[in-house]
Amino acid sequence: MTMVASSCNIDEVTITPFPEQEPETSSIVTVYDYTPAPGQFIGDTKTMGFDGTETTREAAIAYAQRRLDNKQLLPLGAFGGYVVVGIEGGITNREGDDFAILGNAFDGSSEPGIVWVMRDENGNAEPDDTWYELEGSESFSDDTIQHYEVTYYRPEAENMDVEWEDNLGGKGVVEHLASFHNQAYYYPTWIAEESYTLVGKCLKSKSYDKSGNGTQWVNPAFEWGYADNASAECEAGENRFDIARAVATSGESVALESVDFVKVQCAIQQQCGWIGEVSTEIKSIIIIDNE
Repeated sequence: MTMVASSCNIDEVTITPFPEQEPETSSIVTVYDYTPAPGQFIGDTKTMGFDGTETTREAAIAYAQRRLDNKQLLPLGAFGGYVVVGIEGGITNREGDDFAILGNAFDGSSEPGIVWVMRDENGNAEPDDTWYELEGSESFSDDTIQHYEVTYYRPEAENMDVEWEDNLGGKGVVEHLASFHNQAYYYPTWIAEESYTLVGKCLKSKSYDKSGNGTQWVNPAFEWGYADNASAECEAGENRFDIARAVATSGESVALESVDFVKVQCAIQQQCGWIGEVSTEIKSIIIIDNE
């Protein structure tokens, strides 16, 4: 696995990354929306390929498209950040796993993203129908917040933390970590509004400081069902997904013959000291040929 010089996804004592492995099959994806939460990688020209011209939604989508086309990490930022892609030809629901998402998770460093799927029911080739969650191990846990909203506020000046507040009365910041990522703003430069709100499911963080003095943060994996998650089912950073696990908001299973769109959304709100916020990253979506 290619490591990036970063404070994120690094456990300085225990790092056991999966080896590099090229996917057996690939897919052509089209990015329809890229709305990350603020984060240390957002706008980073040194390690994440931003060039400073991403000042419009169209430019941000073009950036995300380049990253996925080249199988380079695409950061989603803190809780709620997401990317929506269309899959050329769709993904058929066959027996077993149907597609995989490649991230950069490894033992002690999981940053889970919830995966959603959509069928183009109205036939307009736009992701404007119903999203269905692909069930994961924590989908209906009592610890999971089923409807979580976080509003992020533009900092008043450069090199400042990004403040946020949620729909449960909580407040916090996405810390500006200048020692590692010194871009002026972690707030997306293409979002013109002074604040924006992201909505989704929030999993209870498993992150903890193993050292007790802030030097060794660990992000354990969840059991199954998430992107960028080093669970037992993850191999070479690849998490596999079965469309048969699609569920409605009520929790009822939904039978989908195929899907046309996939959304990956960061599912954790957690700041981990010097390694920064938990931030899902992905670099490709792979169709699995089960025939």
